[in-house]
Amino acid sequence: MTENTLFYGDNLKILREYIPSNSVDLVYLDPPFNSKAPYNILFKEPTGELSEAQITAFEDTWHWTIDTEKTFKEIMDRAPADVVKLICAFIDFIGKNDVMAYLVMMCIRLIELKRVLTEQGSIYLHCDPTSSHYLKLLMDSIFGIKNYRNEIVWCYSGGGIPQKDFARKHDIIFRYSHSGNYTFNTDEVRQSYSEEILLRPKSSYSEHSYKSNPKAKTVGWDLNPKGKFPDDWFYLPIINPAAKERLGYPTQKPETLLERIIKASSNKGEIVLDPFCGCGTTIAVSHRLKRKWIGIDITWLAIDLIKRRLNKSFKLVSGKNYKIIGEPEDLAGAVQLADQNRMQFQYWAVSLINGKHYKDKKKGPDTGIDGFLFFSDDGKKPKIVIIQAKSGKTSVKDIRELSDVVGREKAVIGVLITLNNPTRNMEKESAQKGFYHSETYQKDYPRIQILTINKLLAGEKPQIPPSIESLPAYKEAQSKPVEGDGIPKEQMNLI
Repeated sequence: MTENTLFYGDNLKILREYIPSNSVDLVYLDPPFNSKAPYNILFKEPTGELSEAQITAFEDTWHWTIDTEKTFKEIMDRAPADVVKLICAFIDFIGKNDVMAYLVMMCIRLIELKRVLTEQGSIYLHCDPTSSHYLKLLMDSIFGIKNYRNEIVWCYSGGGIPQKDFARKHDIIFRYSHSGNYTFNTDEVRQSYSEEILLRPKSSYSEHSYKSNPKAKTVGWDLNPKGKFPDDWFYLPIINPAAKERLGYPTQKPETLLERIIKASSNKGEIVLDPFCGCGTTIAVSHRLKRKWIGIDITWLAIDLIKRRLNKSFKLVSGKNYKIIGEPEDLAGAVQLADQNRMQFQYWAVSLINGKHYKDKKKGPDTGIDGFLFFSDDGKKPKIVIIQAKSGKTSVKDIRELSDVVGREKAVIGVLITLNNPTRNMEKESAQKGFYHSETYQKDYPRIQILTINKLLAGEKPQIPPSIESLPAYKEAQSKPVEGDGIPKEQMNLI
């Protein structure tokens, strides 16, 4: 890989088709946990509810299906003997259920992640107590017990406290190396000495005099000006709700955590891979620290968010500063995406006009809303634009239904994105819905607008008034400079 790259799709397929062996210097992964309630949900709906979209995306992960059976057979046929024996023991103990499906999914991917690591490479697996004991055994069997380096405990505070349990205020991160010859930059991650250590009187013997006189009864050591040797437990706060880097997703990890990992186990110019890249913290920190990066995610929600984050933080533009593989580039690609996953097509289509995605519920009534745009042409209350995206056949009925939704939601404009060209009757019906008149700009805007995928790919945008205020579709991460861009290193963390 010669360029920074985002991949949309199944990380197992992408690892096998695109990532060469011995090419990645550091892997960090924070996979979906096998716990009943949160499913490691990255996205919440505007109502605060968990996202059915992401549950759908990981649906096969949680159930023993025919695909799981095929993957299990592949492990039996091709995996190293130690891995096969462990998986068989898991099957005997756990059975072919949701937990085992998760472990099979993780096993086949960890085997591929070991393949892509360089000899000096390391992998950090972020997990929670619901699966960490199983994953530790799995990592031992794949990477070898001798290459186990640390069980890192990330401690934090905040959030809810159970009434009848000890408060759960830590995560586990397993660190393994590919071999005994691994990268670890101690000086990059040294920690501050405690006040107690700093207040101790200096001995008359320095480290240098001790080495020259080892029989001295009193031994003293000079403190390392870069700090003490790093511990295997980190106390790093979770992201404050008001923090500049917060994007509004409950599983977002703080940049300080990823910064410590990336600095410790990689060097500038080396490649960092995150196969479950979510909202893109690994990608953003890797770029700031001048590492090359590869991110993979199975939801278009995540890819779209990372695109926005990279643009806001570093002014990066896809196709110019980095590649996206898996994003439709023409009508044929859009049709293929719609055939594969209608919901992901909707999210991608909404992202083409910089819209804010809305929920897609598998249960309950259809709201008729796939996304929103907002504008404020009078500097007062934001006005709403409703977005619908259709991958199948469309008709006049769709125009009328969108018009009803616009009225119900007290919106001012509705945009219908279609894969197919609209009929003349659809165009006539939309024209009959009239205009939204902007007093500020003294201009009329069609109340119901139809945009085809072909037109959007050619650069056409909805006709809406420009906003007096900037109203981004997402909360955006604060821009942070790239390390080395003319800013002293000691000042980077103060920005």
